[in-house]
Amino acid sequence: MSTDLNSLILGRLSLEAIPYHEPILVATFAMVALGGLAMLAALTKFRLWGPLWRDWVCSIDHKKIGIMYIVLGIVMLLRGFADALMMRAQQAIAFGDSAGFLPPHHYDQVFTAHGVIMIFFVAMPFVTGFMNYVVPLQIGARDVAFPFLNNFSFWMTAGGAVLVMISLFIGEFAKTGWLAYPPLSGLLQSPDVGVDYYLWSLQVAGIGTTLSGVNLIATIIKMRAPGMTMMKMPVFTWTSLCTNVLIVATFPVLAAALALLTADRYLGTAFFTNDLGGNAMLYVNLIWIWGHPEVYILVLPVFGIFSEVVSTFSRKRLFGYASMVYATVVITILSYLVWLHHFFTMGSGASVNSFFGITTMIISIPTGAKIFNWLFTMYRGRIKFDVPMLWTVGFMVTFTIGGMTGVLLAVPAADFVLHNSLFLIAHFHNVIIGGVVFGVFAGINYWFPKAFGYRLDAFWGKVSFWCWFIGFWVAFTPLYVLGLMGVTRRMNHFDDPSLQIWFQIAAVGAGIVALGIGAFLIQLVVSFFKRKELRDVTGDVWEARTLEWSTASPPPDYNFAFTPIVHDNDAWYDMKKRGHQRPVAGFKPIHMPKNTGAGFVIAMLATATGFALIWHMWLPAALGFIATIGATIVHTFNYKRDFHIPADQVAHTEQARTLQLAGA
Repeated sequence: MSTDLNSLILGRLSLEAIPYHEPILVATFAMVALGGLAMLAALTKFRLWGPLWRDWVCSIDHKKIGIMYIVLGIVMLLRGFADALMMRAQQAIAFGDSAGFLPPHHYDQVFTAHGVIMIFFVAMPFVTGFMNYVVPLQIGARDVAFPFLNNFSFWMTAGGAVLVMISLFIGEFAKTGWLAYPPLSGLLQSPDVGVDYYLWSLQVAGIGTTLSGVNLIATIIKMRAPGMTMMKMPVFTWTSLCTNVLIVATFPVLAAALALLTADRYLGTAFFTNDLGGNAMLYVNLIWIWGHPEVYILVLPVFGIFSEVVSTFSRKRLFGYASMVYATVVITILSYLVWLHHFFTMGSGASVNSFFGITTMIISIPTGAKIFNWLFTMYRGRIKFDVPMLWTVGFMVTFTIGGMTGVLLAVPAADFVLHNSLFLIAHFHNVIIGGVVFGVFAGINYWFPKAFGYRLDAFWGKVSFWCWFIGFWVAFTPLYVLGLMGVTRRMNHFDDPSLQIWFQIAAVGAGIVALGIGAFLIQLVVSFFKRKELRDVTGDVWEARTLEWSTASPPPDYNFAFTPIVHDNDAWYDMKKRGHQRPVAGFKPIHMPKNTGAGFVIAMLATATGFALIWHMWLPAALGFIATIGATIVHTFNYKRDFHIPADQVAHTEQARTLQLAGA
């Protein structure tokens, strides 16, 4: 009886689940524990627990939630890049008699975790954070359509990240690759908890991402300022709208694919094995019907960031606004028609391969149109090569080359040669690093003054850019060469010594990129201590051409005291032309949503339920599920929906902003 009760409560969890025998993991755990203790001590010493809980954890202000998404992305970038460094170092030394420092089972977990973390918990939080922060300000809204849902979405995403991080120290992560193809991810080939960590972390985070997509679509469609028609929206808002349409269309497909794989593992079904009529190709189709639009979910928002940056630092209207919008919509539609190019080699037939090869080539046309629009915006502009503009020019060079290698892979005959090689790895990183990562750093440097009221230090920003730019090419050009030589990916050991020099060069490149990440962290610290020097008294640091720059820097909780009226898609130019004056009277009380900790509590209960299901702890899982539903119901009936900002407080804030703009 006692054994049965222990099984119900603890499931498969035991002390053996802690990897004492892995020195790398033990050292990592010690460092994380020391860092955590130091953080707890600092929070306690400076009495920050209360403000942290009230002003951040419980916040439903879209701006703070956007900042928390970006902080989550930075934290997970450090973890995901640590995995990348280990892979590059392992491949640089594991030749001939040298086995390297990562045993095969550990190496397989590292490259799986690297892919999962970088896509789901670095790139997704970054772009979602920018959309959360910027979109309501650009469309003249005081918040998103569903503020509480926004808080809940963030904490669900963070909960998924927590489960991935726990797998580092309790149990293990999947050894299947970041898409977990069956039958390798099935129960027979992967009986441990690694795939279960994969499944439940992505399901928890996926709920948050899907709800965030619904929220932002409703915000953009229903909450635009008077006069802002669809064709007067800023380009970043357009790319955000298309991104979230893709999220709502594709993430349920991912959830369904993972649910079917979960059923195979937990209930003994056979959706993805040949037994009882299953088919692994069903999973491959489902995962890539989500997976290729996911690439554009990541890259479309940064296209919007680059559009804002190019216009601002060229001091011109964006060239070809309408064509940029149409190109964005065309990319959104075509992104759903190219998924099969990820498995040209799996026997779909010549006609199917030809269709998807052609659609893949066609999708490069609107993307190329965007590149030309940015170049024509720069043409005869008064270009200022500040840090955001450096990232943008670096993107145009890097992404264009990555796009050309993508068109090469779109040819089925070429893909038969290059598929599953390091050429494919180099191409993917070429567009994701050269596109998404460069765009993220451009956006951080561009909007940081808006969020915090002071600029980031330019010197360290330029150091970070050049380390990333040079390091990227040093790291991935050798992989293009190796891929053309036929070297396959996901190998932790090689026998041919002539290949080693290429992997060693790639490892040097990864080290240079690490210096770029370090320079970025130094940039944040240095800027904080130099914030008085870096503060721009007008708050209008870049003379950016969209509506968000008409608010204070940082903006007040309510964003706008008066709902702006939009006459042009270039708000900055329109305000200058009309001699825009800030109102000095007529302020009214403002109703704003009230902070609540319910989103955090519900999300953490859901995360705890996922952890229990991973380890087959059936009683805690049932209790966690009931508690999650119960907390949701209680919140529904008890949620206090708003609080009042008095008119005199609004007037005081706006008058201070007027003096700030006047340089007083």
